[in-house]
Amino acid sequence: MDDRSLIEERNRKKRRKRRKTLIIVAVIVLIAAFLLYRVLSAEETVEEALPVMREARVTRNTYTQIIDVSGYVEPYDTQETKFRSTGAVTGVFVKEGDKVKKGDILASIDNTQQLASLQDIRDQIEEAEIAGSERELALLRLRETSAENSLDYTNLYAAFDGEVASVDVAEEDYFEAGDSVITIVDRSKLKATVEIDEIDMQYVRLGQEADLVFESRPDITVKAVVSYIPMLGRYTSQGIGVADVELLIENPPEGIMPGFTFEGTLAAEEEVEMLLIPQNAITRGRGGSQSVDVKREDGSIETVSIRTEYLGEGLAELLSGDLEEGDVLVYETRSQLGGFVF
Repeated sequence: MDDRSLIEERNRKKRRKRRKTLIIVAVIVLIAAFLLYRVLSAEETVEEALPVMREARVTRNTYTQIIDVSGYVEPYDTQETKFRSTGAVTGVFVKEGDKVKKGDILASIDNTQQLASLQDIRDQIEEAEIAGSERELALLRLRETSAENSLDYTNLYAAFDGEVASVDVAEEDYFEAGDSVITIVDRSKLKATVEIDEIDMQYVRLGQEADLVFESRPDITVKAVVSYIPMLGRYTSQGIGVADVELLIENPPEGIMPGFTFEGTLAAEEEVEMLLIPQNAITRGRGGSQSVDVKREDGSIETVSIRTEYLGEGLAELLSGDLEEGDVLVYETRSQLGGFVF
């Protein structure tokens, strides 16, 4: 190999060595830049992860209180007639579906013994009026009243205008005193008992209207009114105070029978005002306690105990607590950005 060839070979080796060196340097620079980026990102994340104090005001909202109700309807009145005497049935004067008036005789039981006792007492009264004393006559008059009642107990009477819902008796059946035999209902009006939460009871008034929808008649809305509010509430197994409020349907439409179910709403007669606070501003403690931090005019922070009901959309209604419209609440928040939590 001549001298010129040796020189060119030597130069090629030098160029390869330089390229290799440049590649190594470039790789080192890239690694260093990546490590520096990670360090800087970590520092920024630590700074951004610090708590952010936010402020929000207590606001007031006016709305119409709507109370959801559900249940089933019953006859306005129900009478389960019972014999008050023992004996064989001598007459049944109605059948299922018959309309009856108050005082109508529905059925009767053998009254032979009662008639005999009453007649015997009246005979004694006639004798006492002639030869007896006033004391004896007064006692016989009391016995006569008792015998008349016993005779009356052998008949069953309708207690109100209505319809015969069931007849569980036939002539010559034998019944004991206290046995139910005929049921009468008044379907001219219907009633329902609905369970109202203790918080909502402040909005319920006698005569208040309710809109009900029945599965049997989904095409119409049935009007009802609050007809009875109990003096005592009760405590449910879920730990909630409730009141059993009665609704009345004056003229039920066709297709709605006792036992049919409904869903509906009860609207407050007047508009209701509520104080709203952000759900994030509420601090929860042991036993379900709630509190918020209030920023006063002098810049001081005061913790106030409250009770709220969550409404959704990040808002809660203030039920109790020393807060007013416009009060400034302060609270910490953490956000999420770029995959880092802060």
